[in-house]
Amino acid sequence: MKTINRMPVIDCDVHNQFRSGKDLVPYLDEPWRSHAAKFGIPGAGLPYSSPIGNKRKDADPPNGGPVGSDPLYMLEHYVEPFNVEYALLCSDSVIGASGFADADYTAAICRAYNDYLIAEWLPQSPKYKGYMCIGTQDPQQAAREIDRIGPHPGIVAVSVTGGSQMPYGQRFFHPIYETCERHGLPLVIHPGSEGAGIFNAPTAVGYVSNYLQWHTCLSQTFMAHLVSFVCEGVFEKYPNFKVVLCEGGVAWLPPLLWRLDKNYKALRSSVPWLKRLPSEYVRDHCFITTQPIEEPANLKHLAAMFEMFDAENMLLFSSDYPHWDFDDPTKILRWLPEDKQRKIFSENARKLFQL
Repeated sequence: MKTINRMPVIDCDVHNQFRSGKDLVPYLDEPWRSHAAKFGIPGAGLPYSSPIGNKRKDADPPNGGPVGSDPLYMLEHYVEPFNVEYALLCSDSVIGASGFADADYTAAICRAYNDYLIAEWLPQSPKYKGYMCIGTQDPQQAAREIDRIGPHPGIVAVSVTGGSQMPYGQRFFHPIYETCERHGLPLVIHPGSEGAGIFNAPTAVGYVSNYLQWHTCLSQTFMAHLVSFVCEGVFEKYPNFKVVLCEGGVAWLPPLLWRLDKNYKALRSSVPWLKRLPSEYVRDHCFITTQPIEEPANLKHLAAMFEMFDAENMLLFSSDYPHWDFDDPTKILRWLPEDKQRKIFSENARKLFQL
């Protein structure tokens, strides 16, 4: 097989999914097994439909299964040709499970998915590593699941969706972060169900009318969670805890941090637990993935934006394979010096995920 990329890649957002919801049935306990066997895996129900679908048309497996459901074809079609050293798997199938109202059913689905991932995906290649899934409705159950699965050598992070009923820095969620820190696992926040199920509306002013607006406004979710993490003192309380903001854009970060730093100087009495500027916590604890990177017509504008935050040390390459907005690692960011490319395409992720 011909390799078309000379630079090693650690892809921090590769989407796998089931052939069908029945794939999880063997991994579920009763009564959830019977429920899933009869009715399938429940989802939050995103209220928007993409007019172009959500996949690359050339990524359909030859066996006729859904895109992203065949681990061997994914190796053949993407991982091997593009010199992907590690493909970090983020489930398409259960990413929105926390939008389902039944916290116990959600926890069961996440347990089953994690066992399925370890049994049926990770053994297919040493290049596959996994993000385990948890439900956020019940942080105590989520913490127990991290304790159960976190020690597995193929699990490199804990994934949650951006949709939520409250910002993620709030104390309700802290048992999750304490357990992540204890196992050395970053928390990966990925979009996909904002505005669905029991989650809040996808923008600060309510529901938008179509997928274009929803997709464009996803950055609002990441801004709110990031400010919450900092201002609620999460990074003071858990000094070794790391967060990855995945698939929410990049260019919004510097002006948000300018505003937060400026406001902190006048309003710091409301957050007396903070000992440093907010931007310093973000630089030391947070990472952001490249896809979907904002690429203006004049790349000098993007280069200037990169200079406004520690881009070479905070960015992680992601392709979003096999989705419609896939970023080809042979094409994006090739205007950067090679030493910075290597950090973004592999070395930052290697260090963060201890690969």
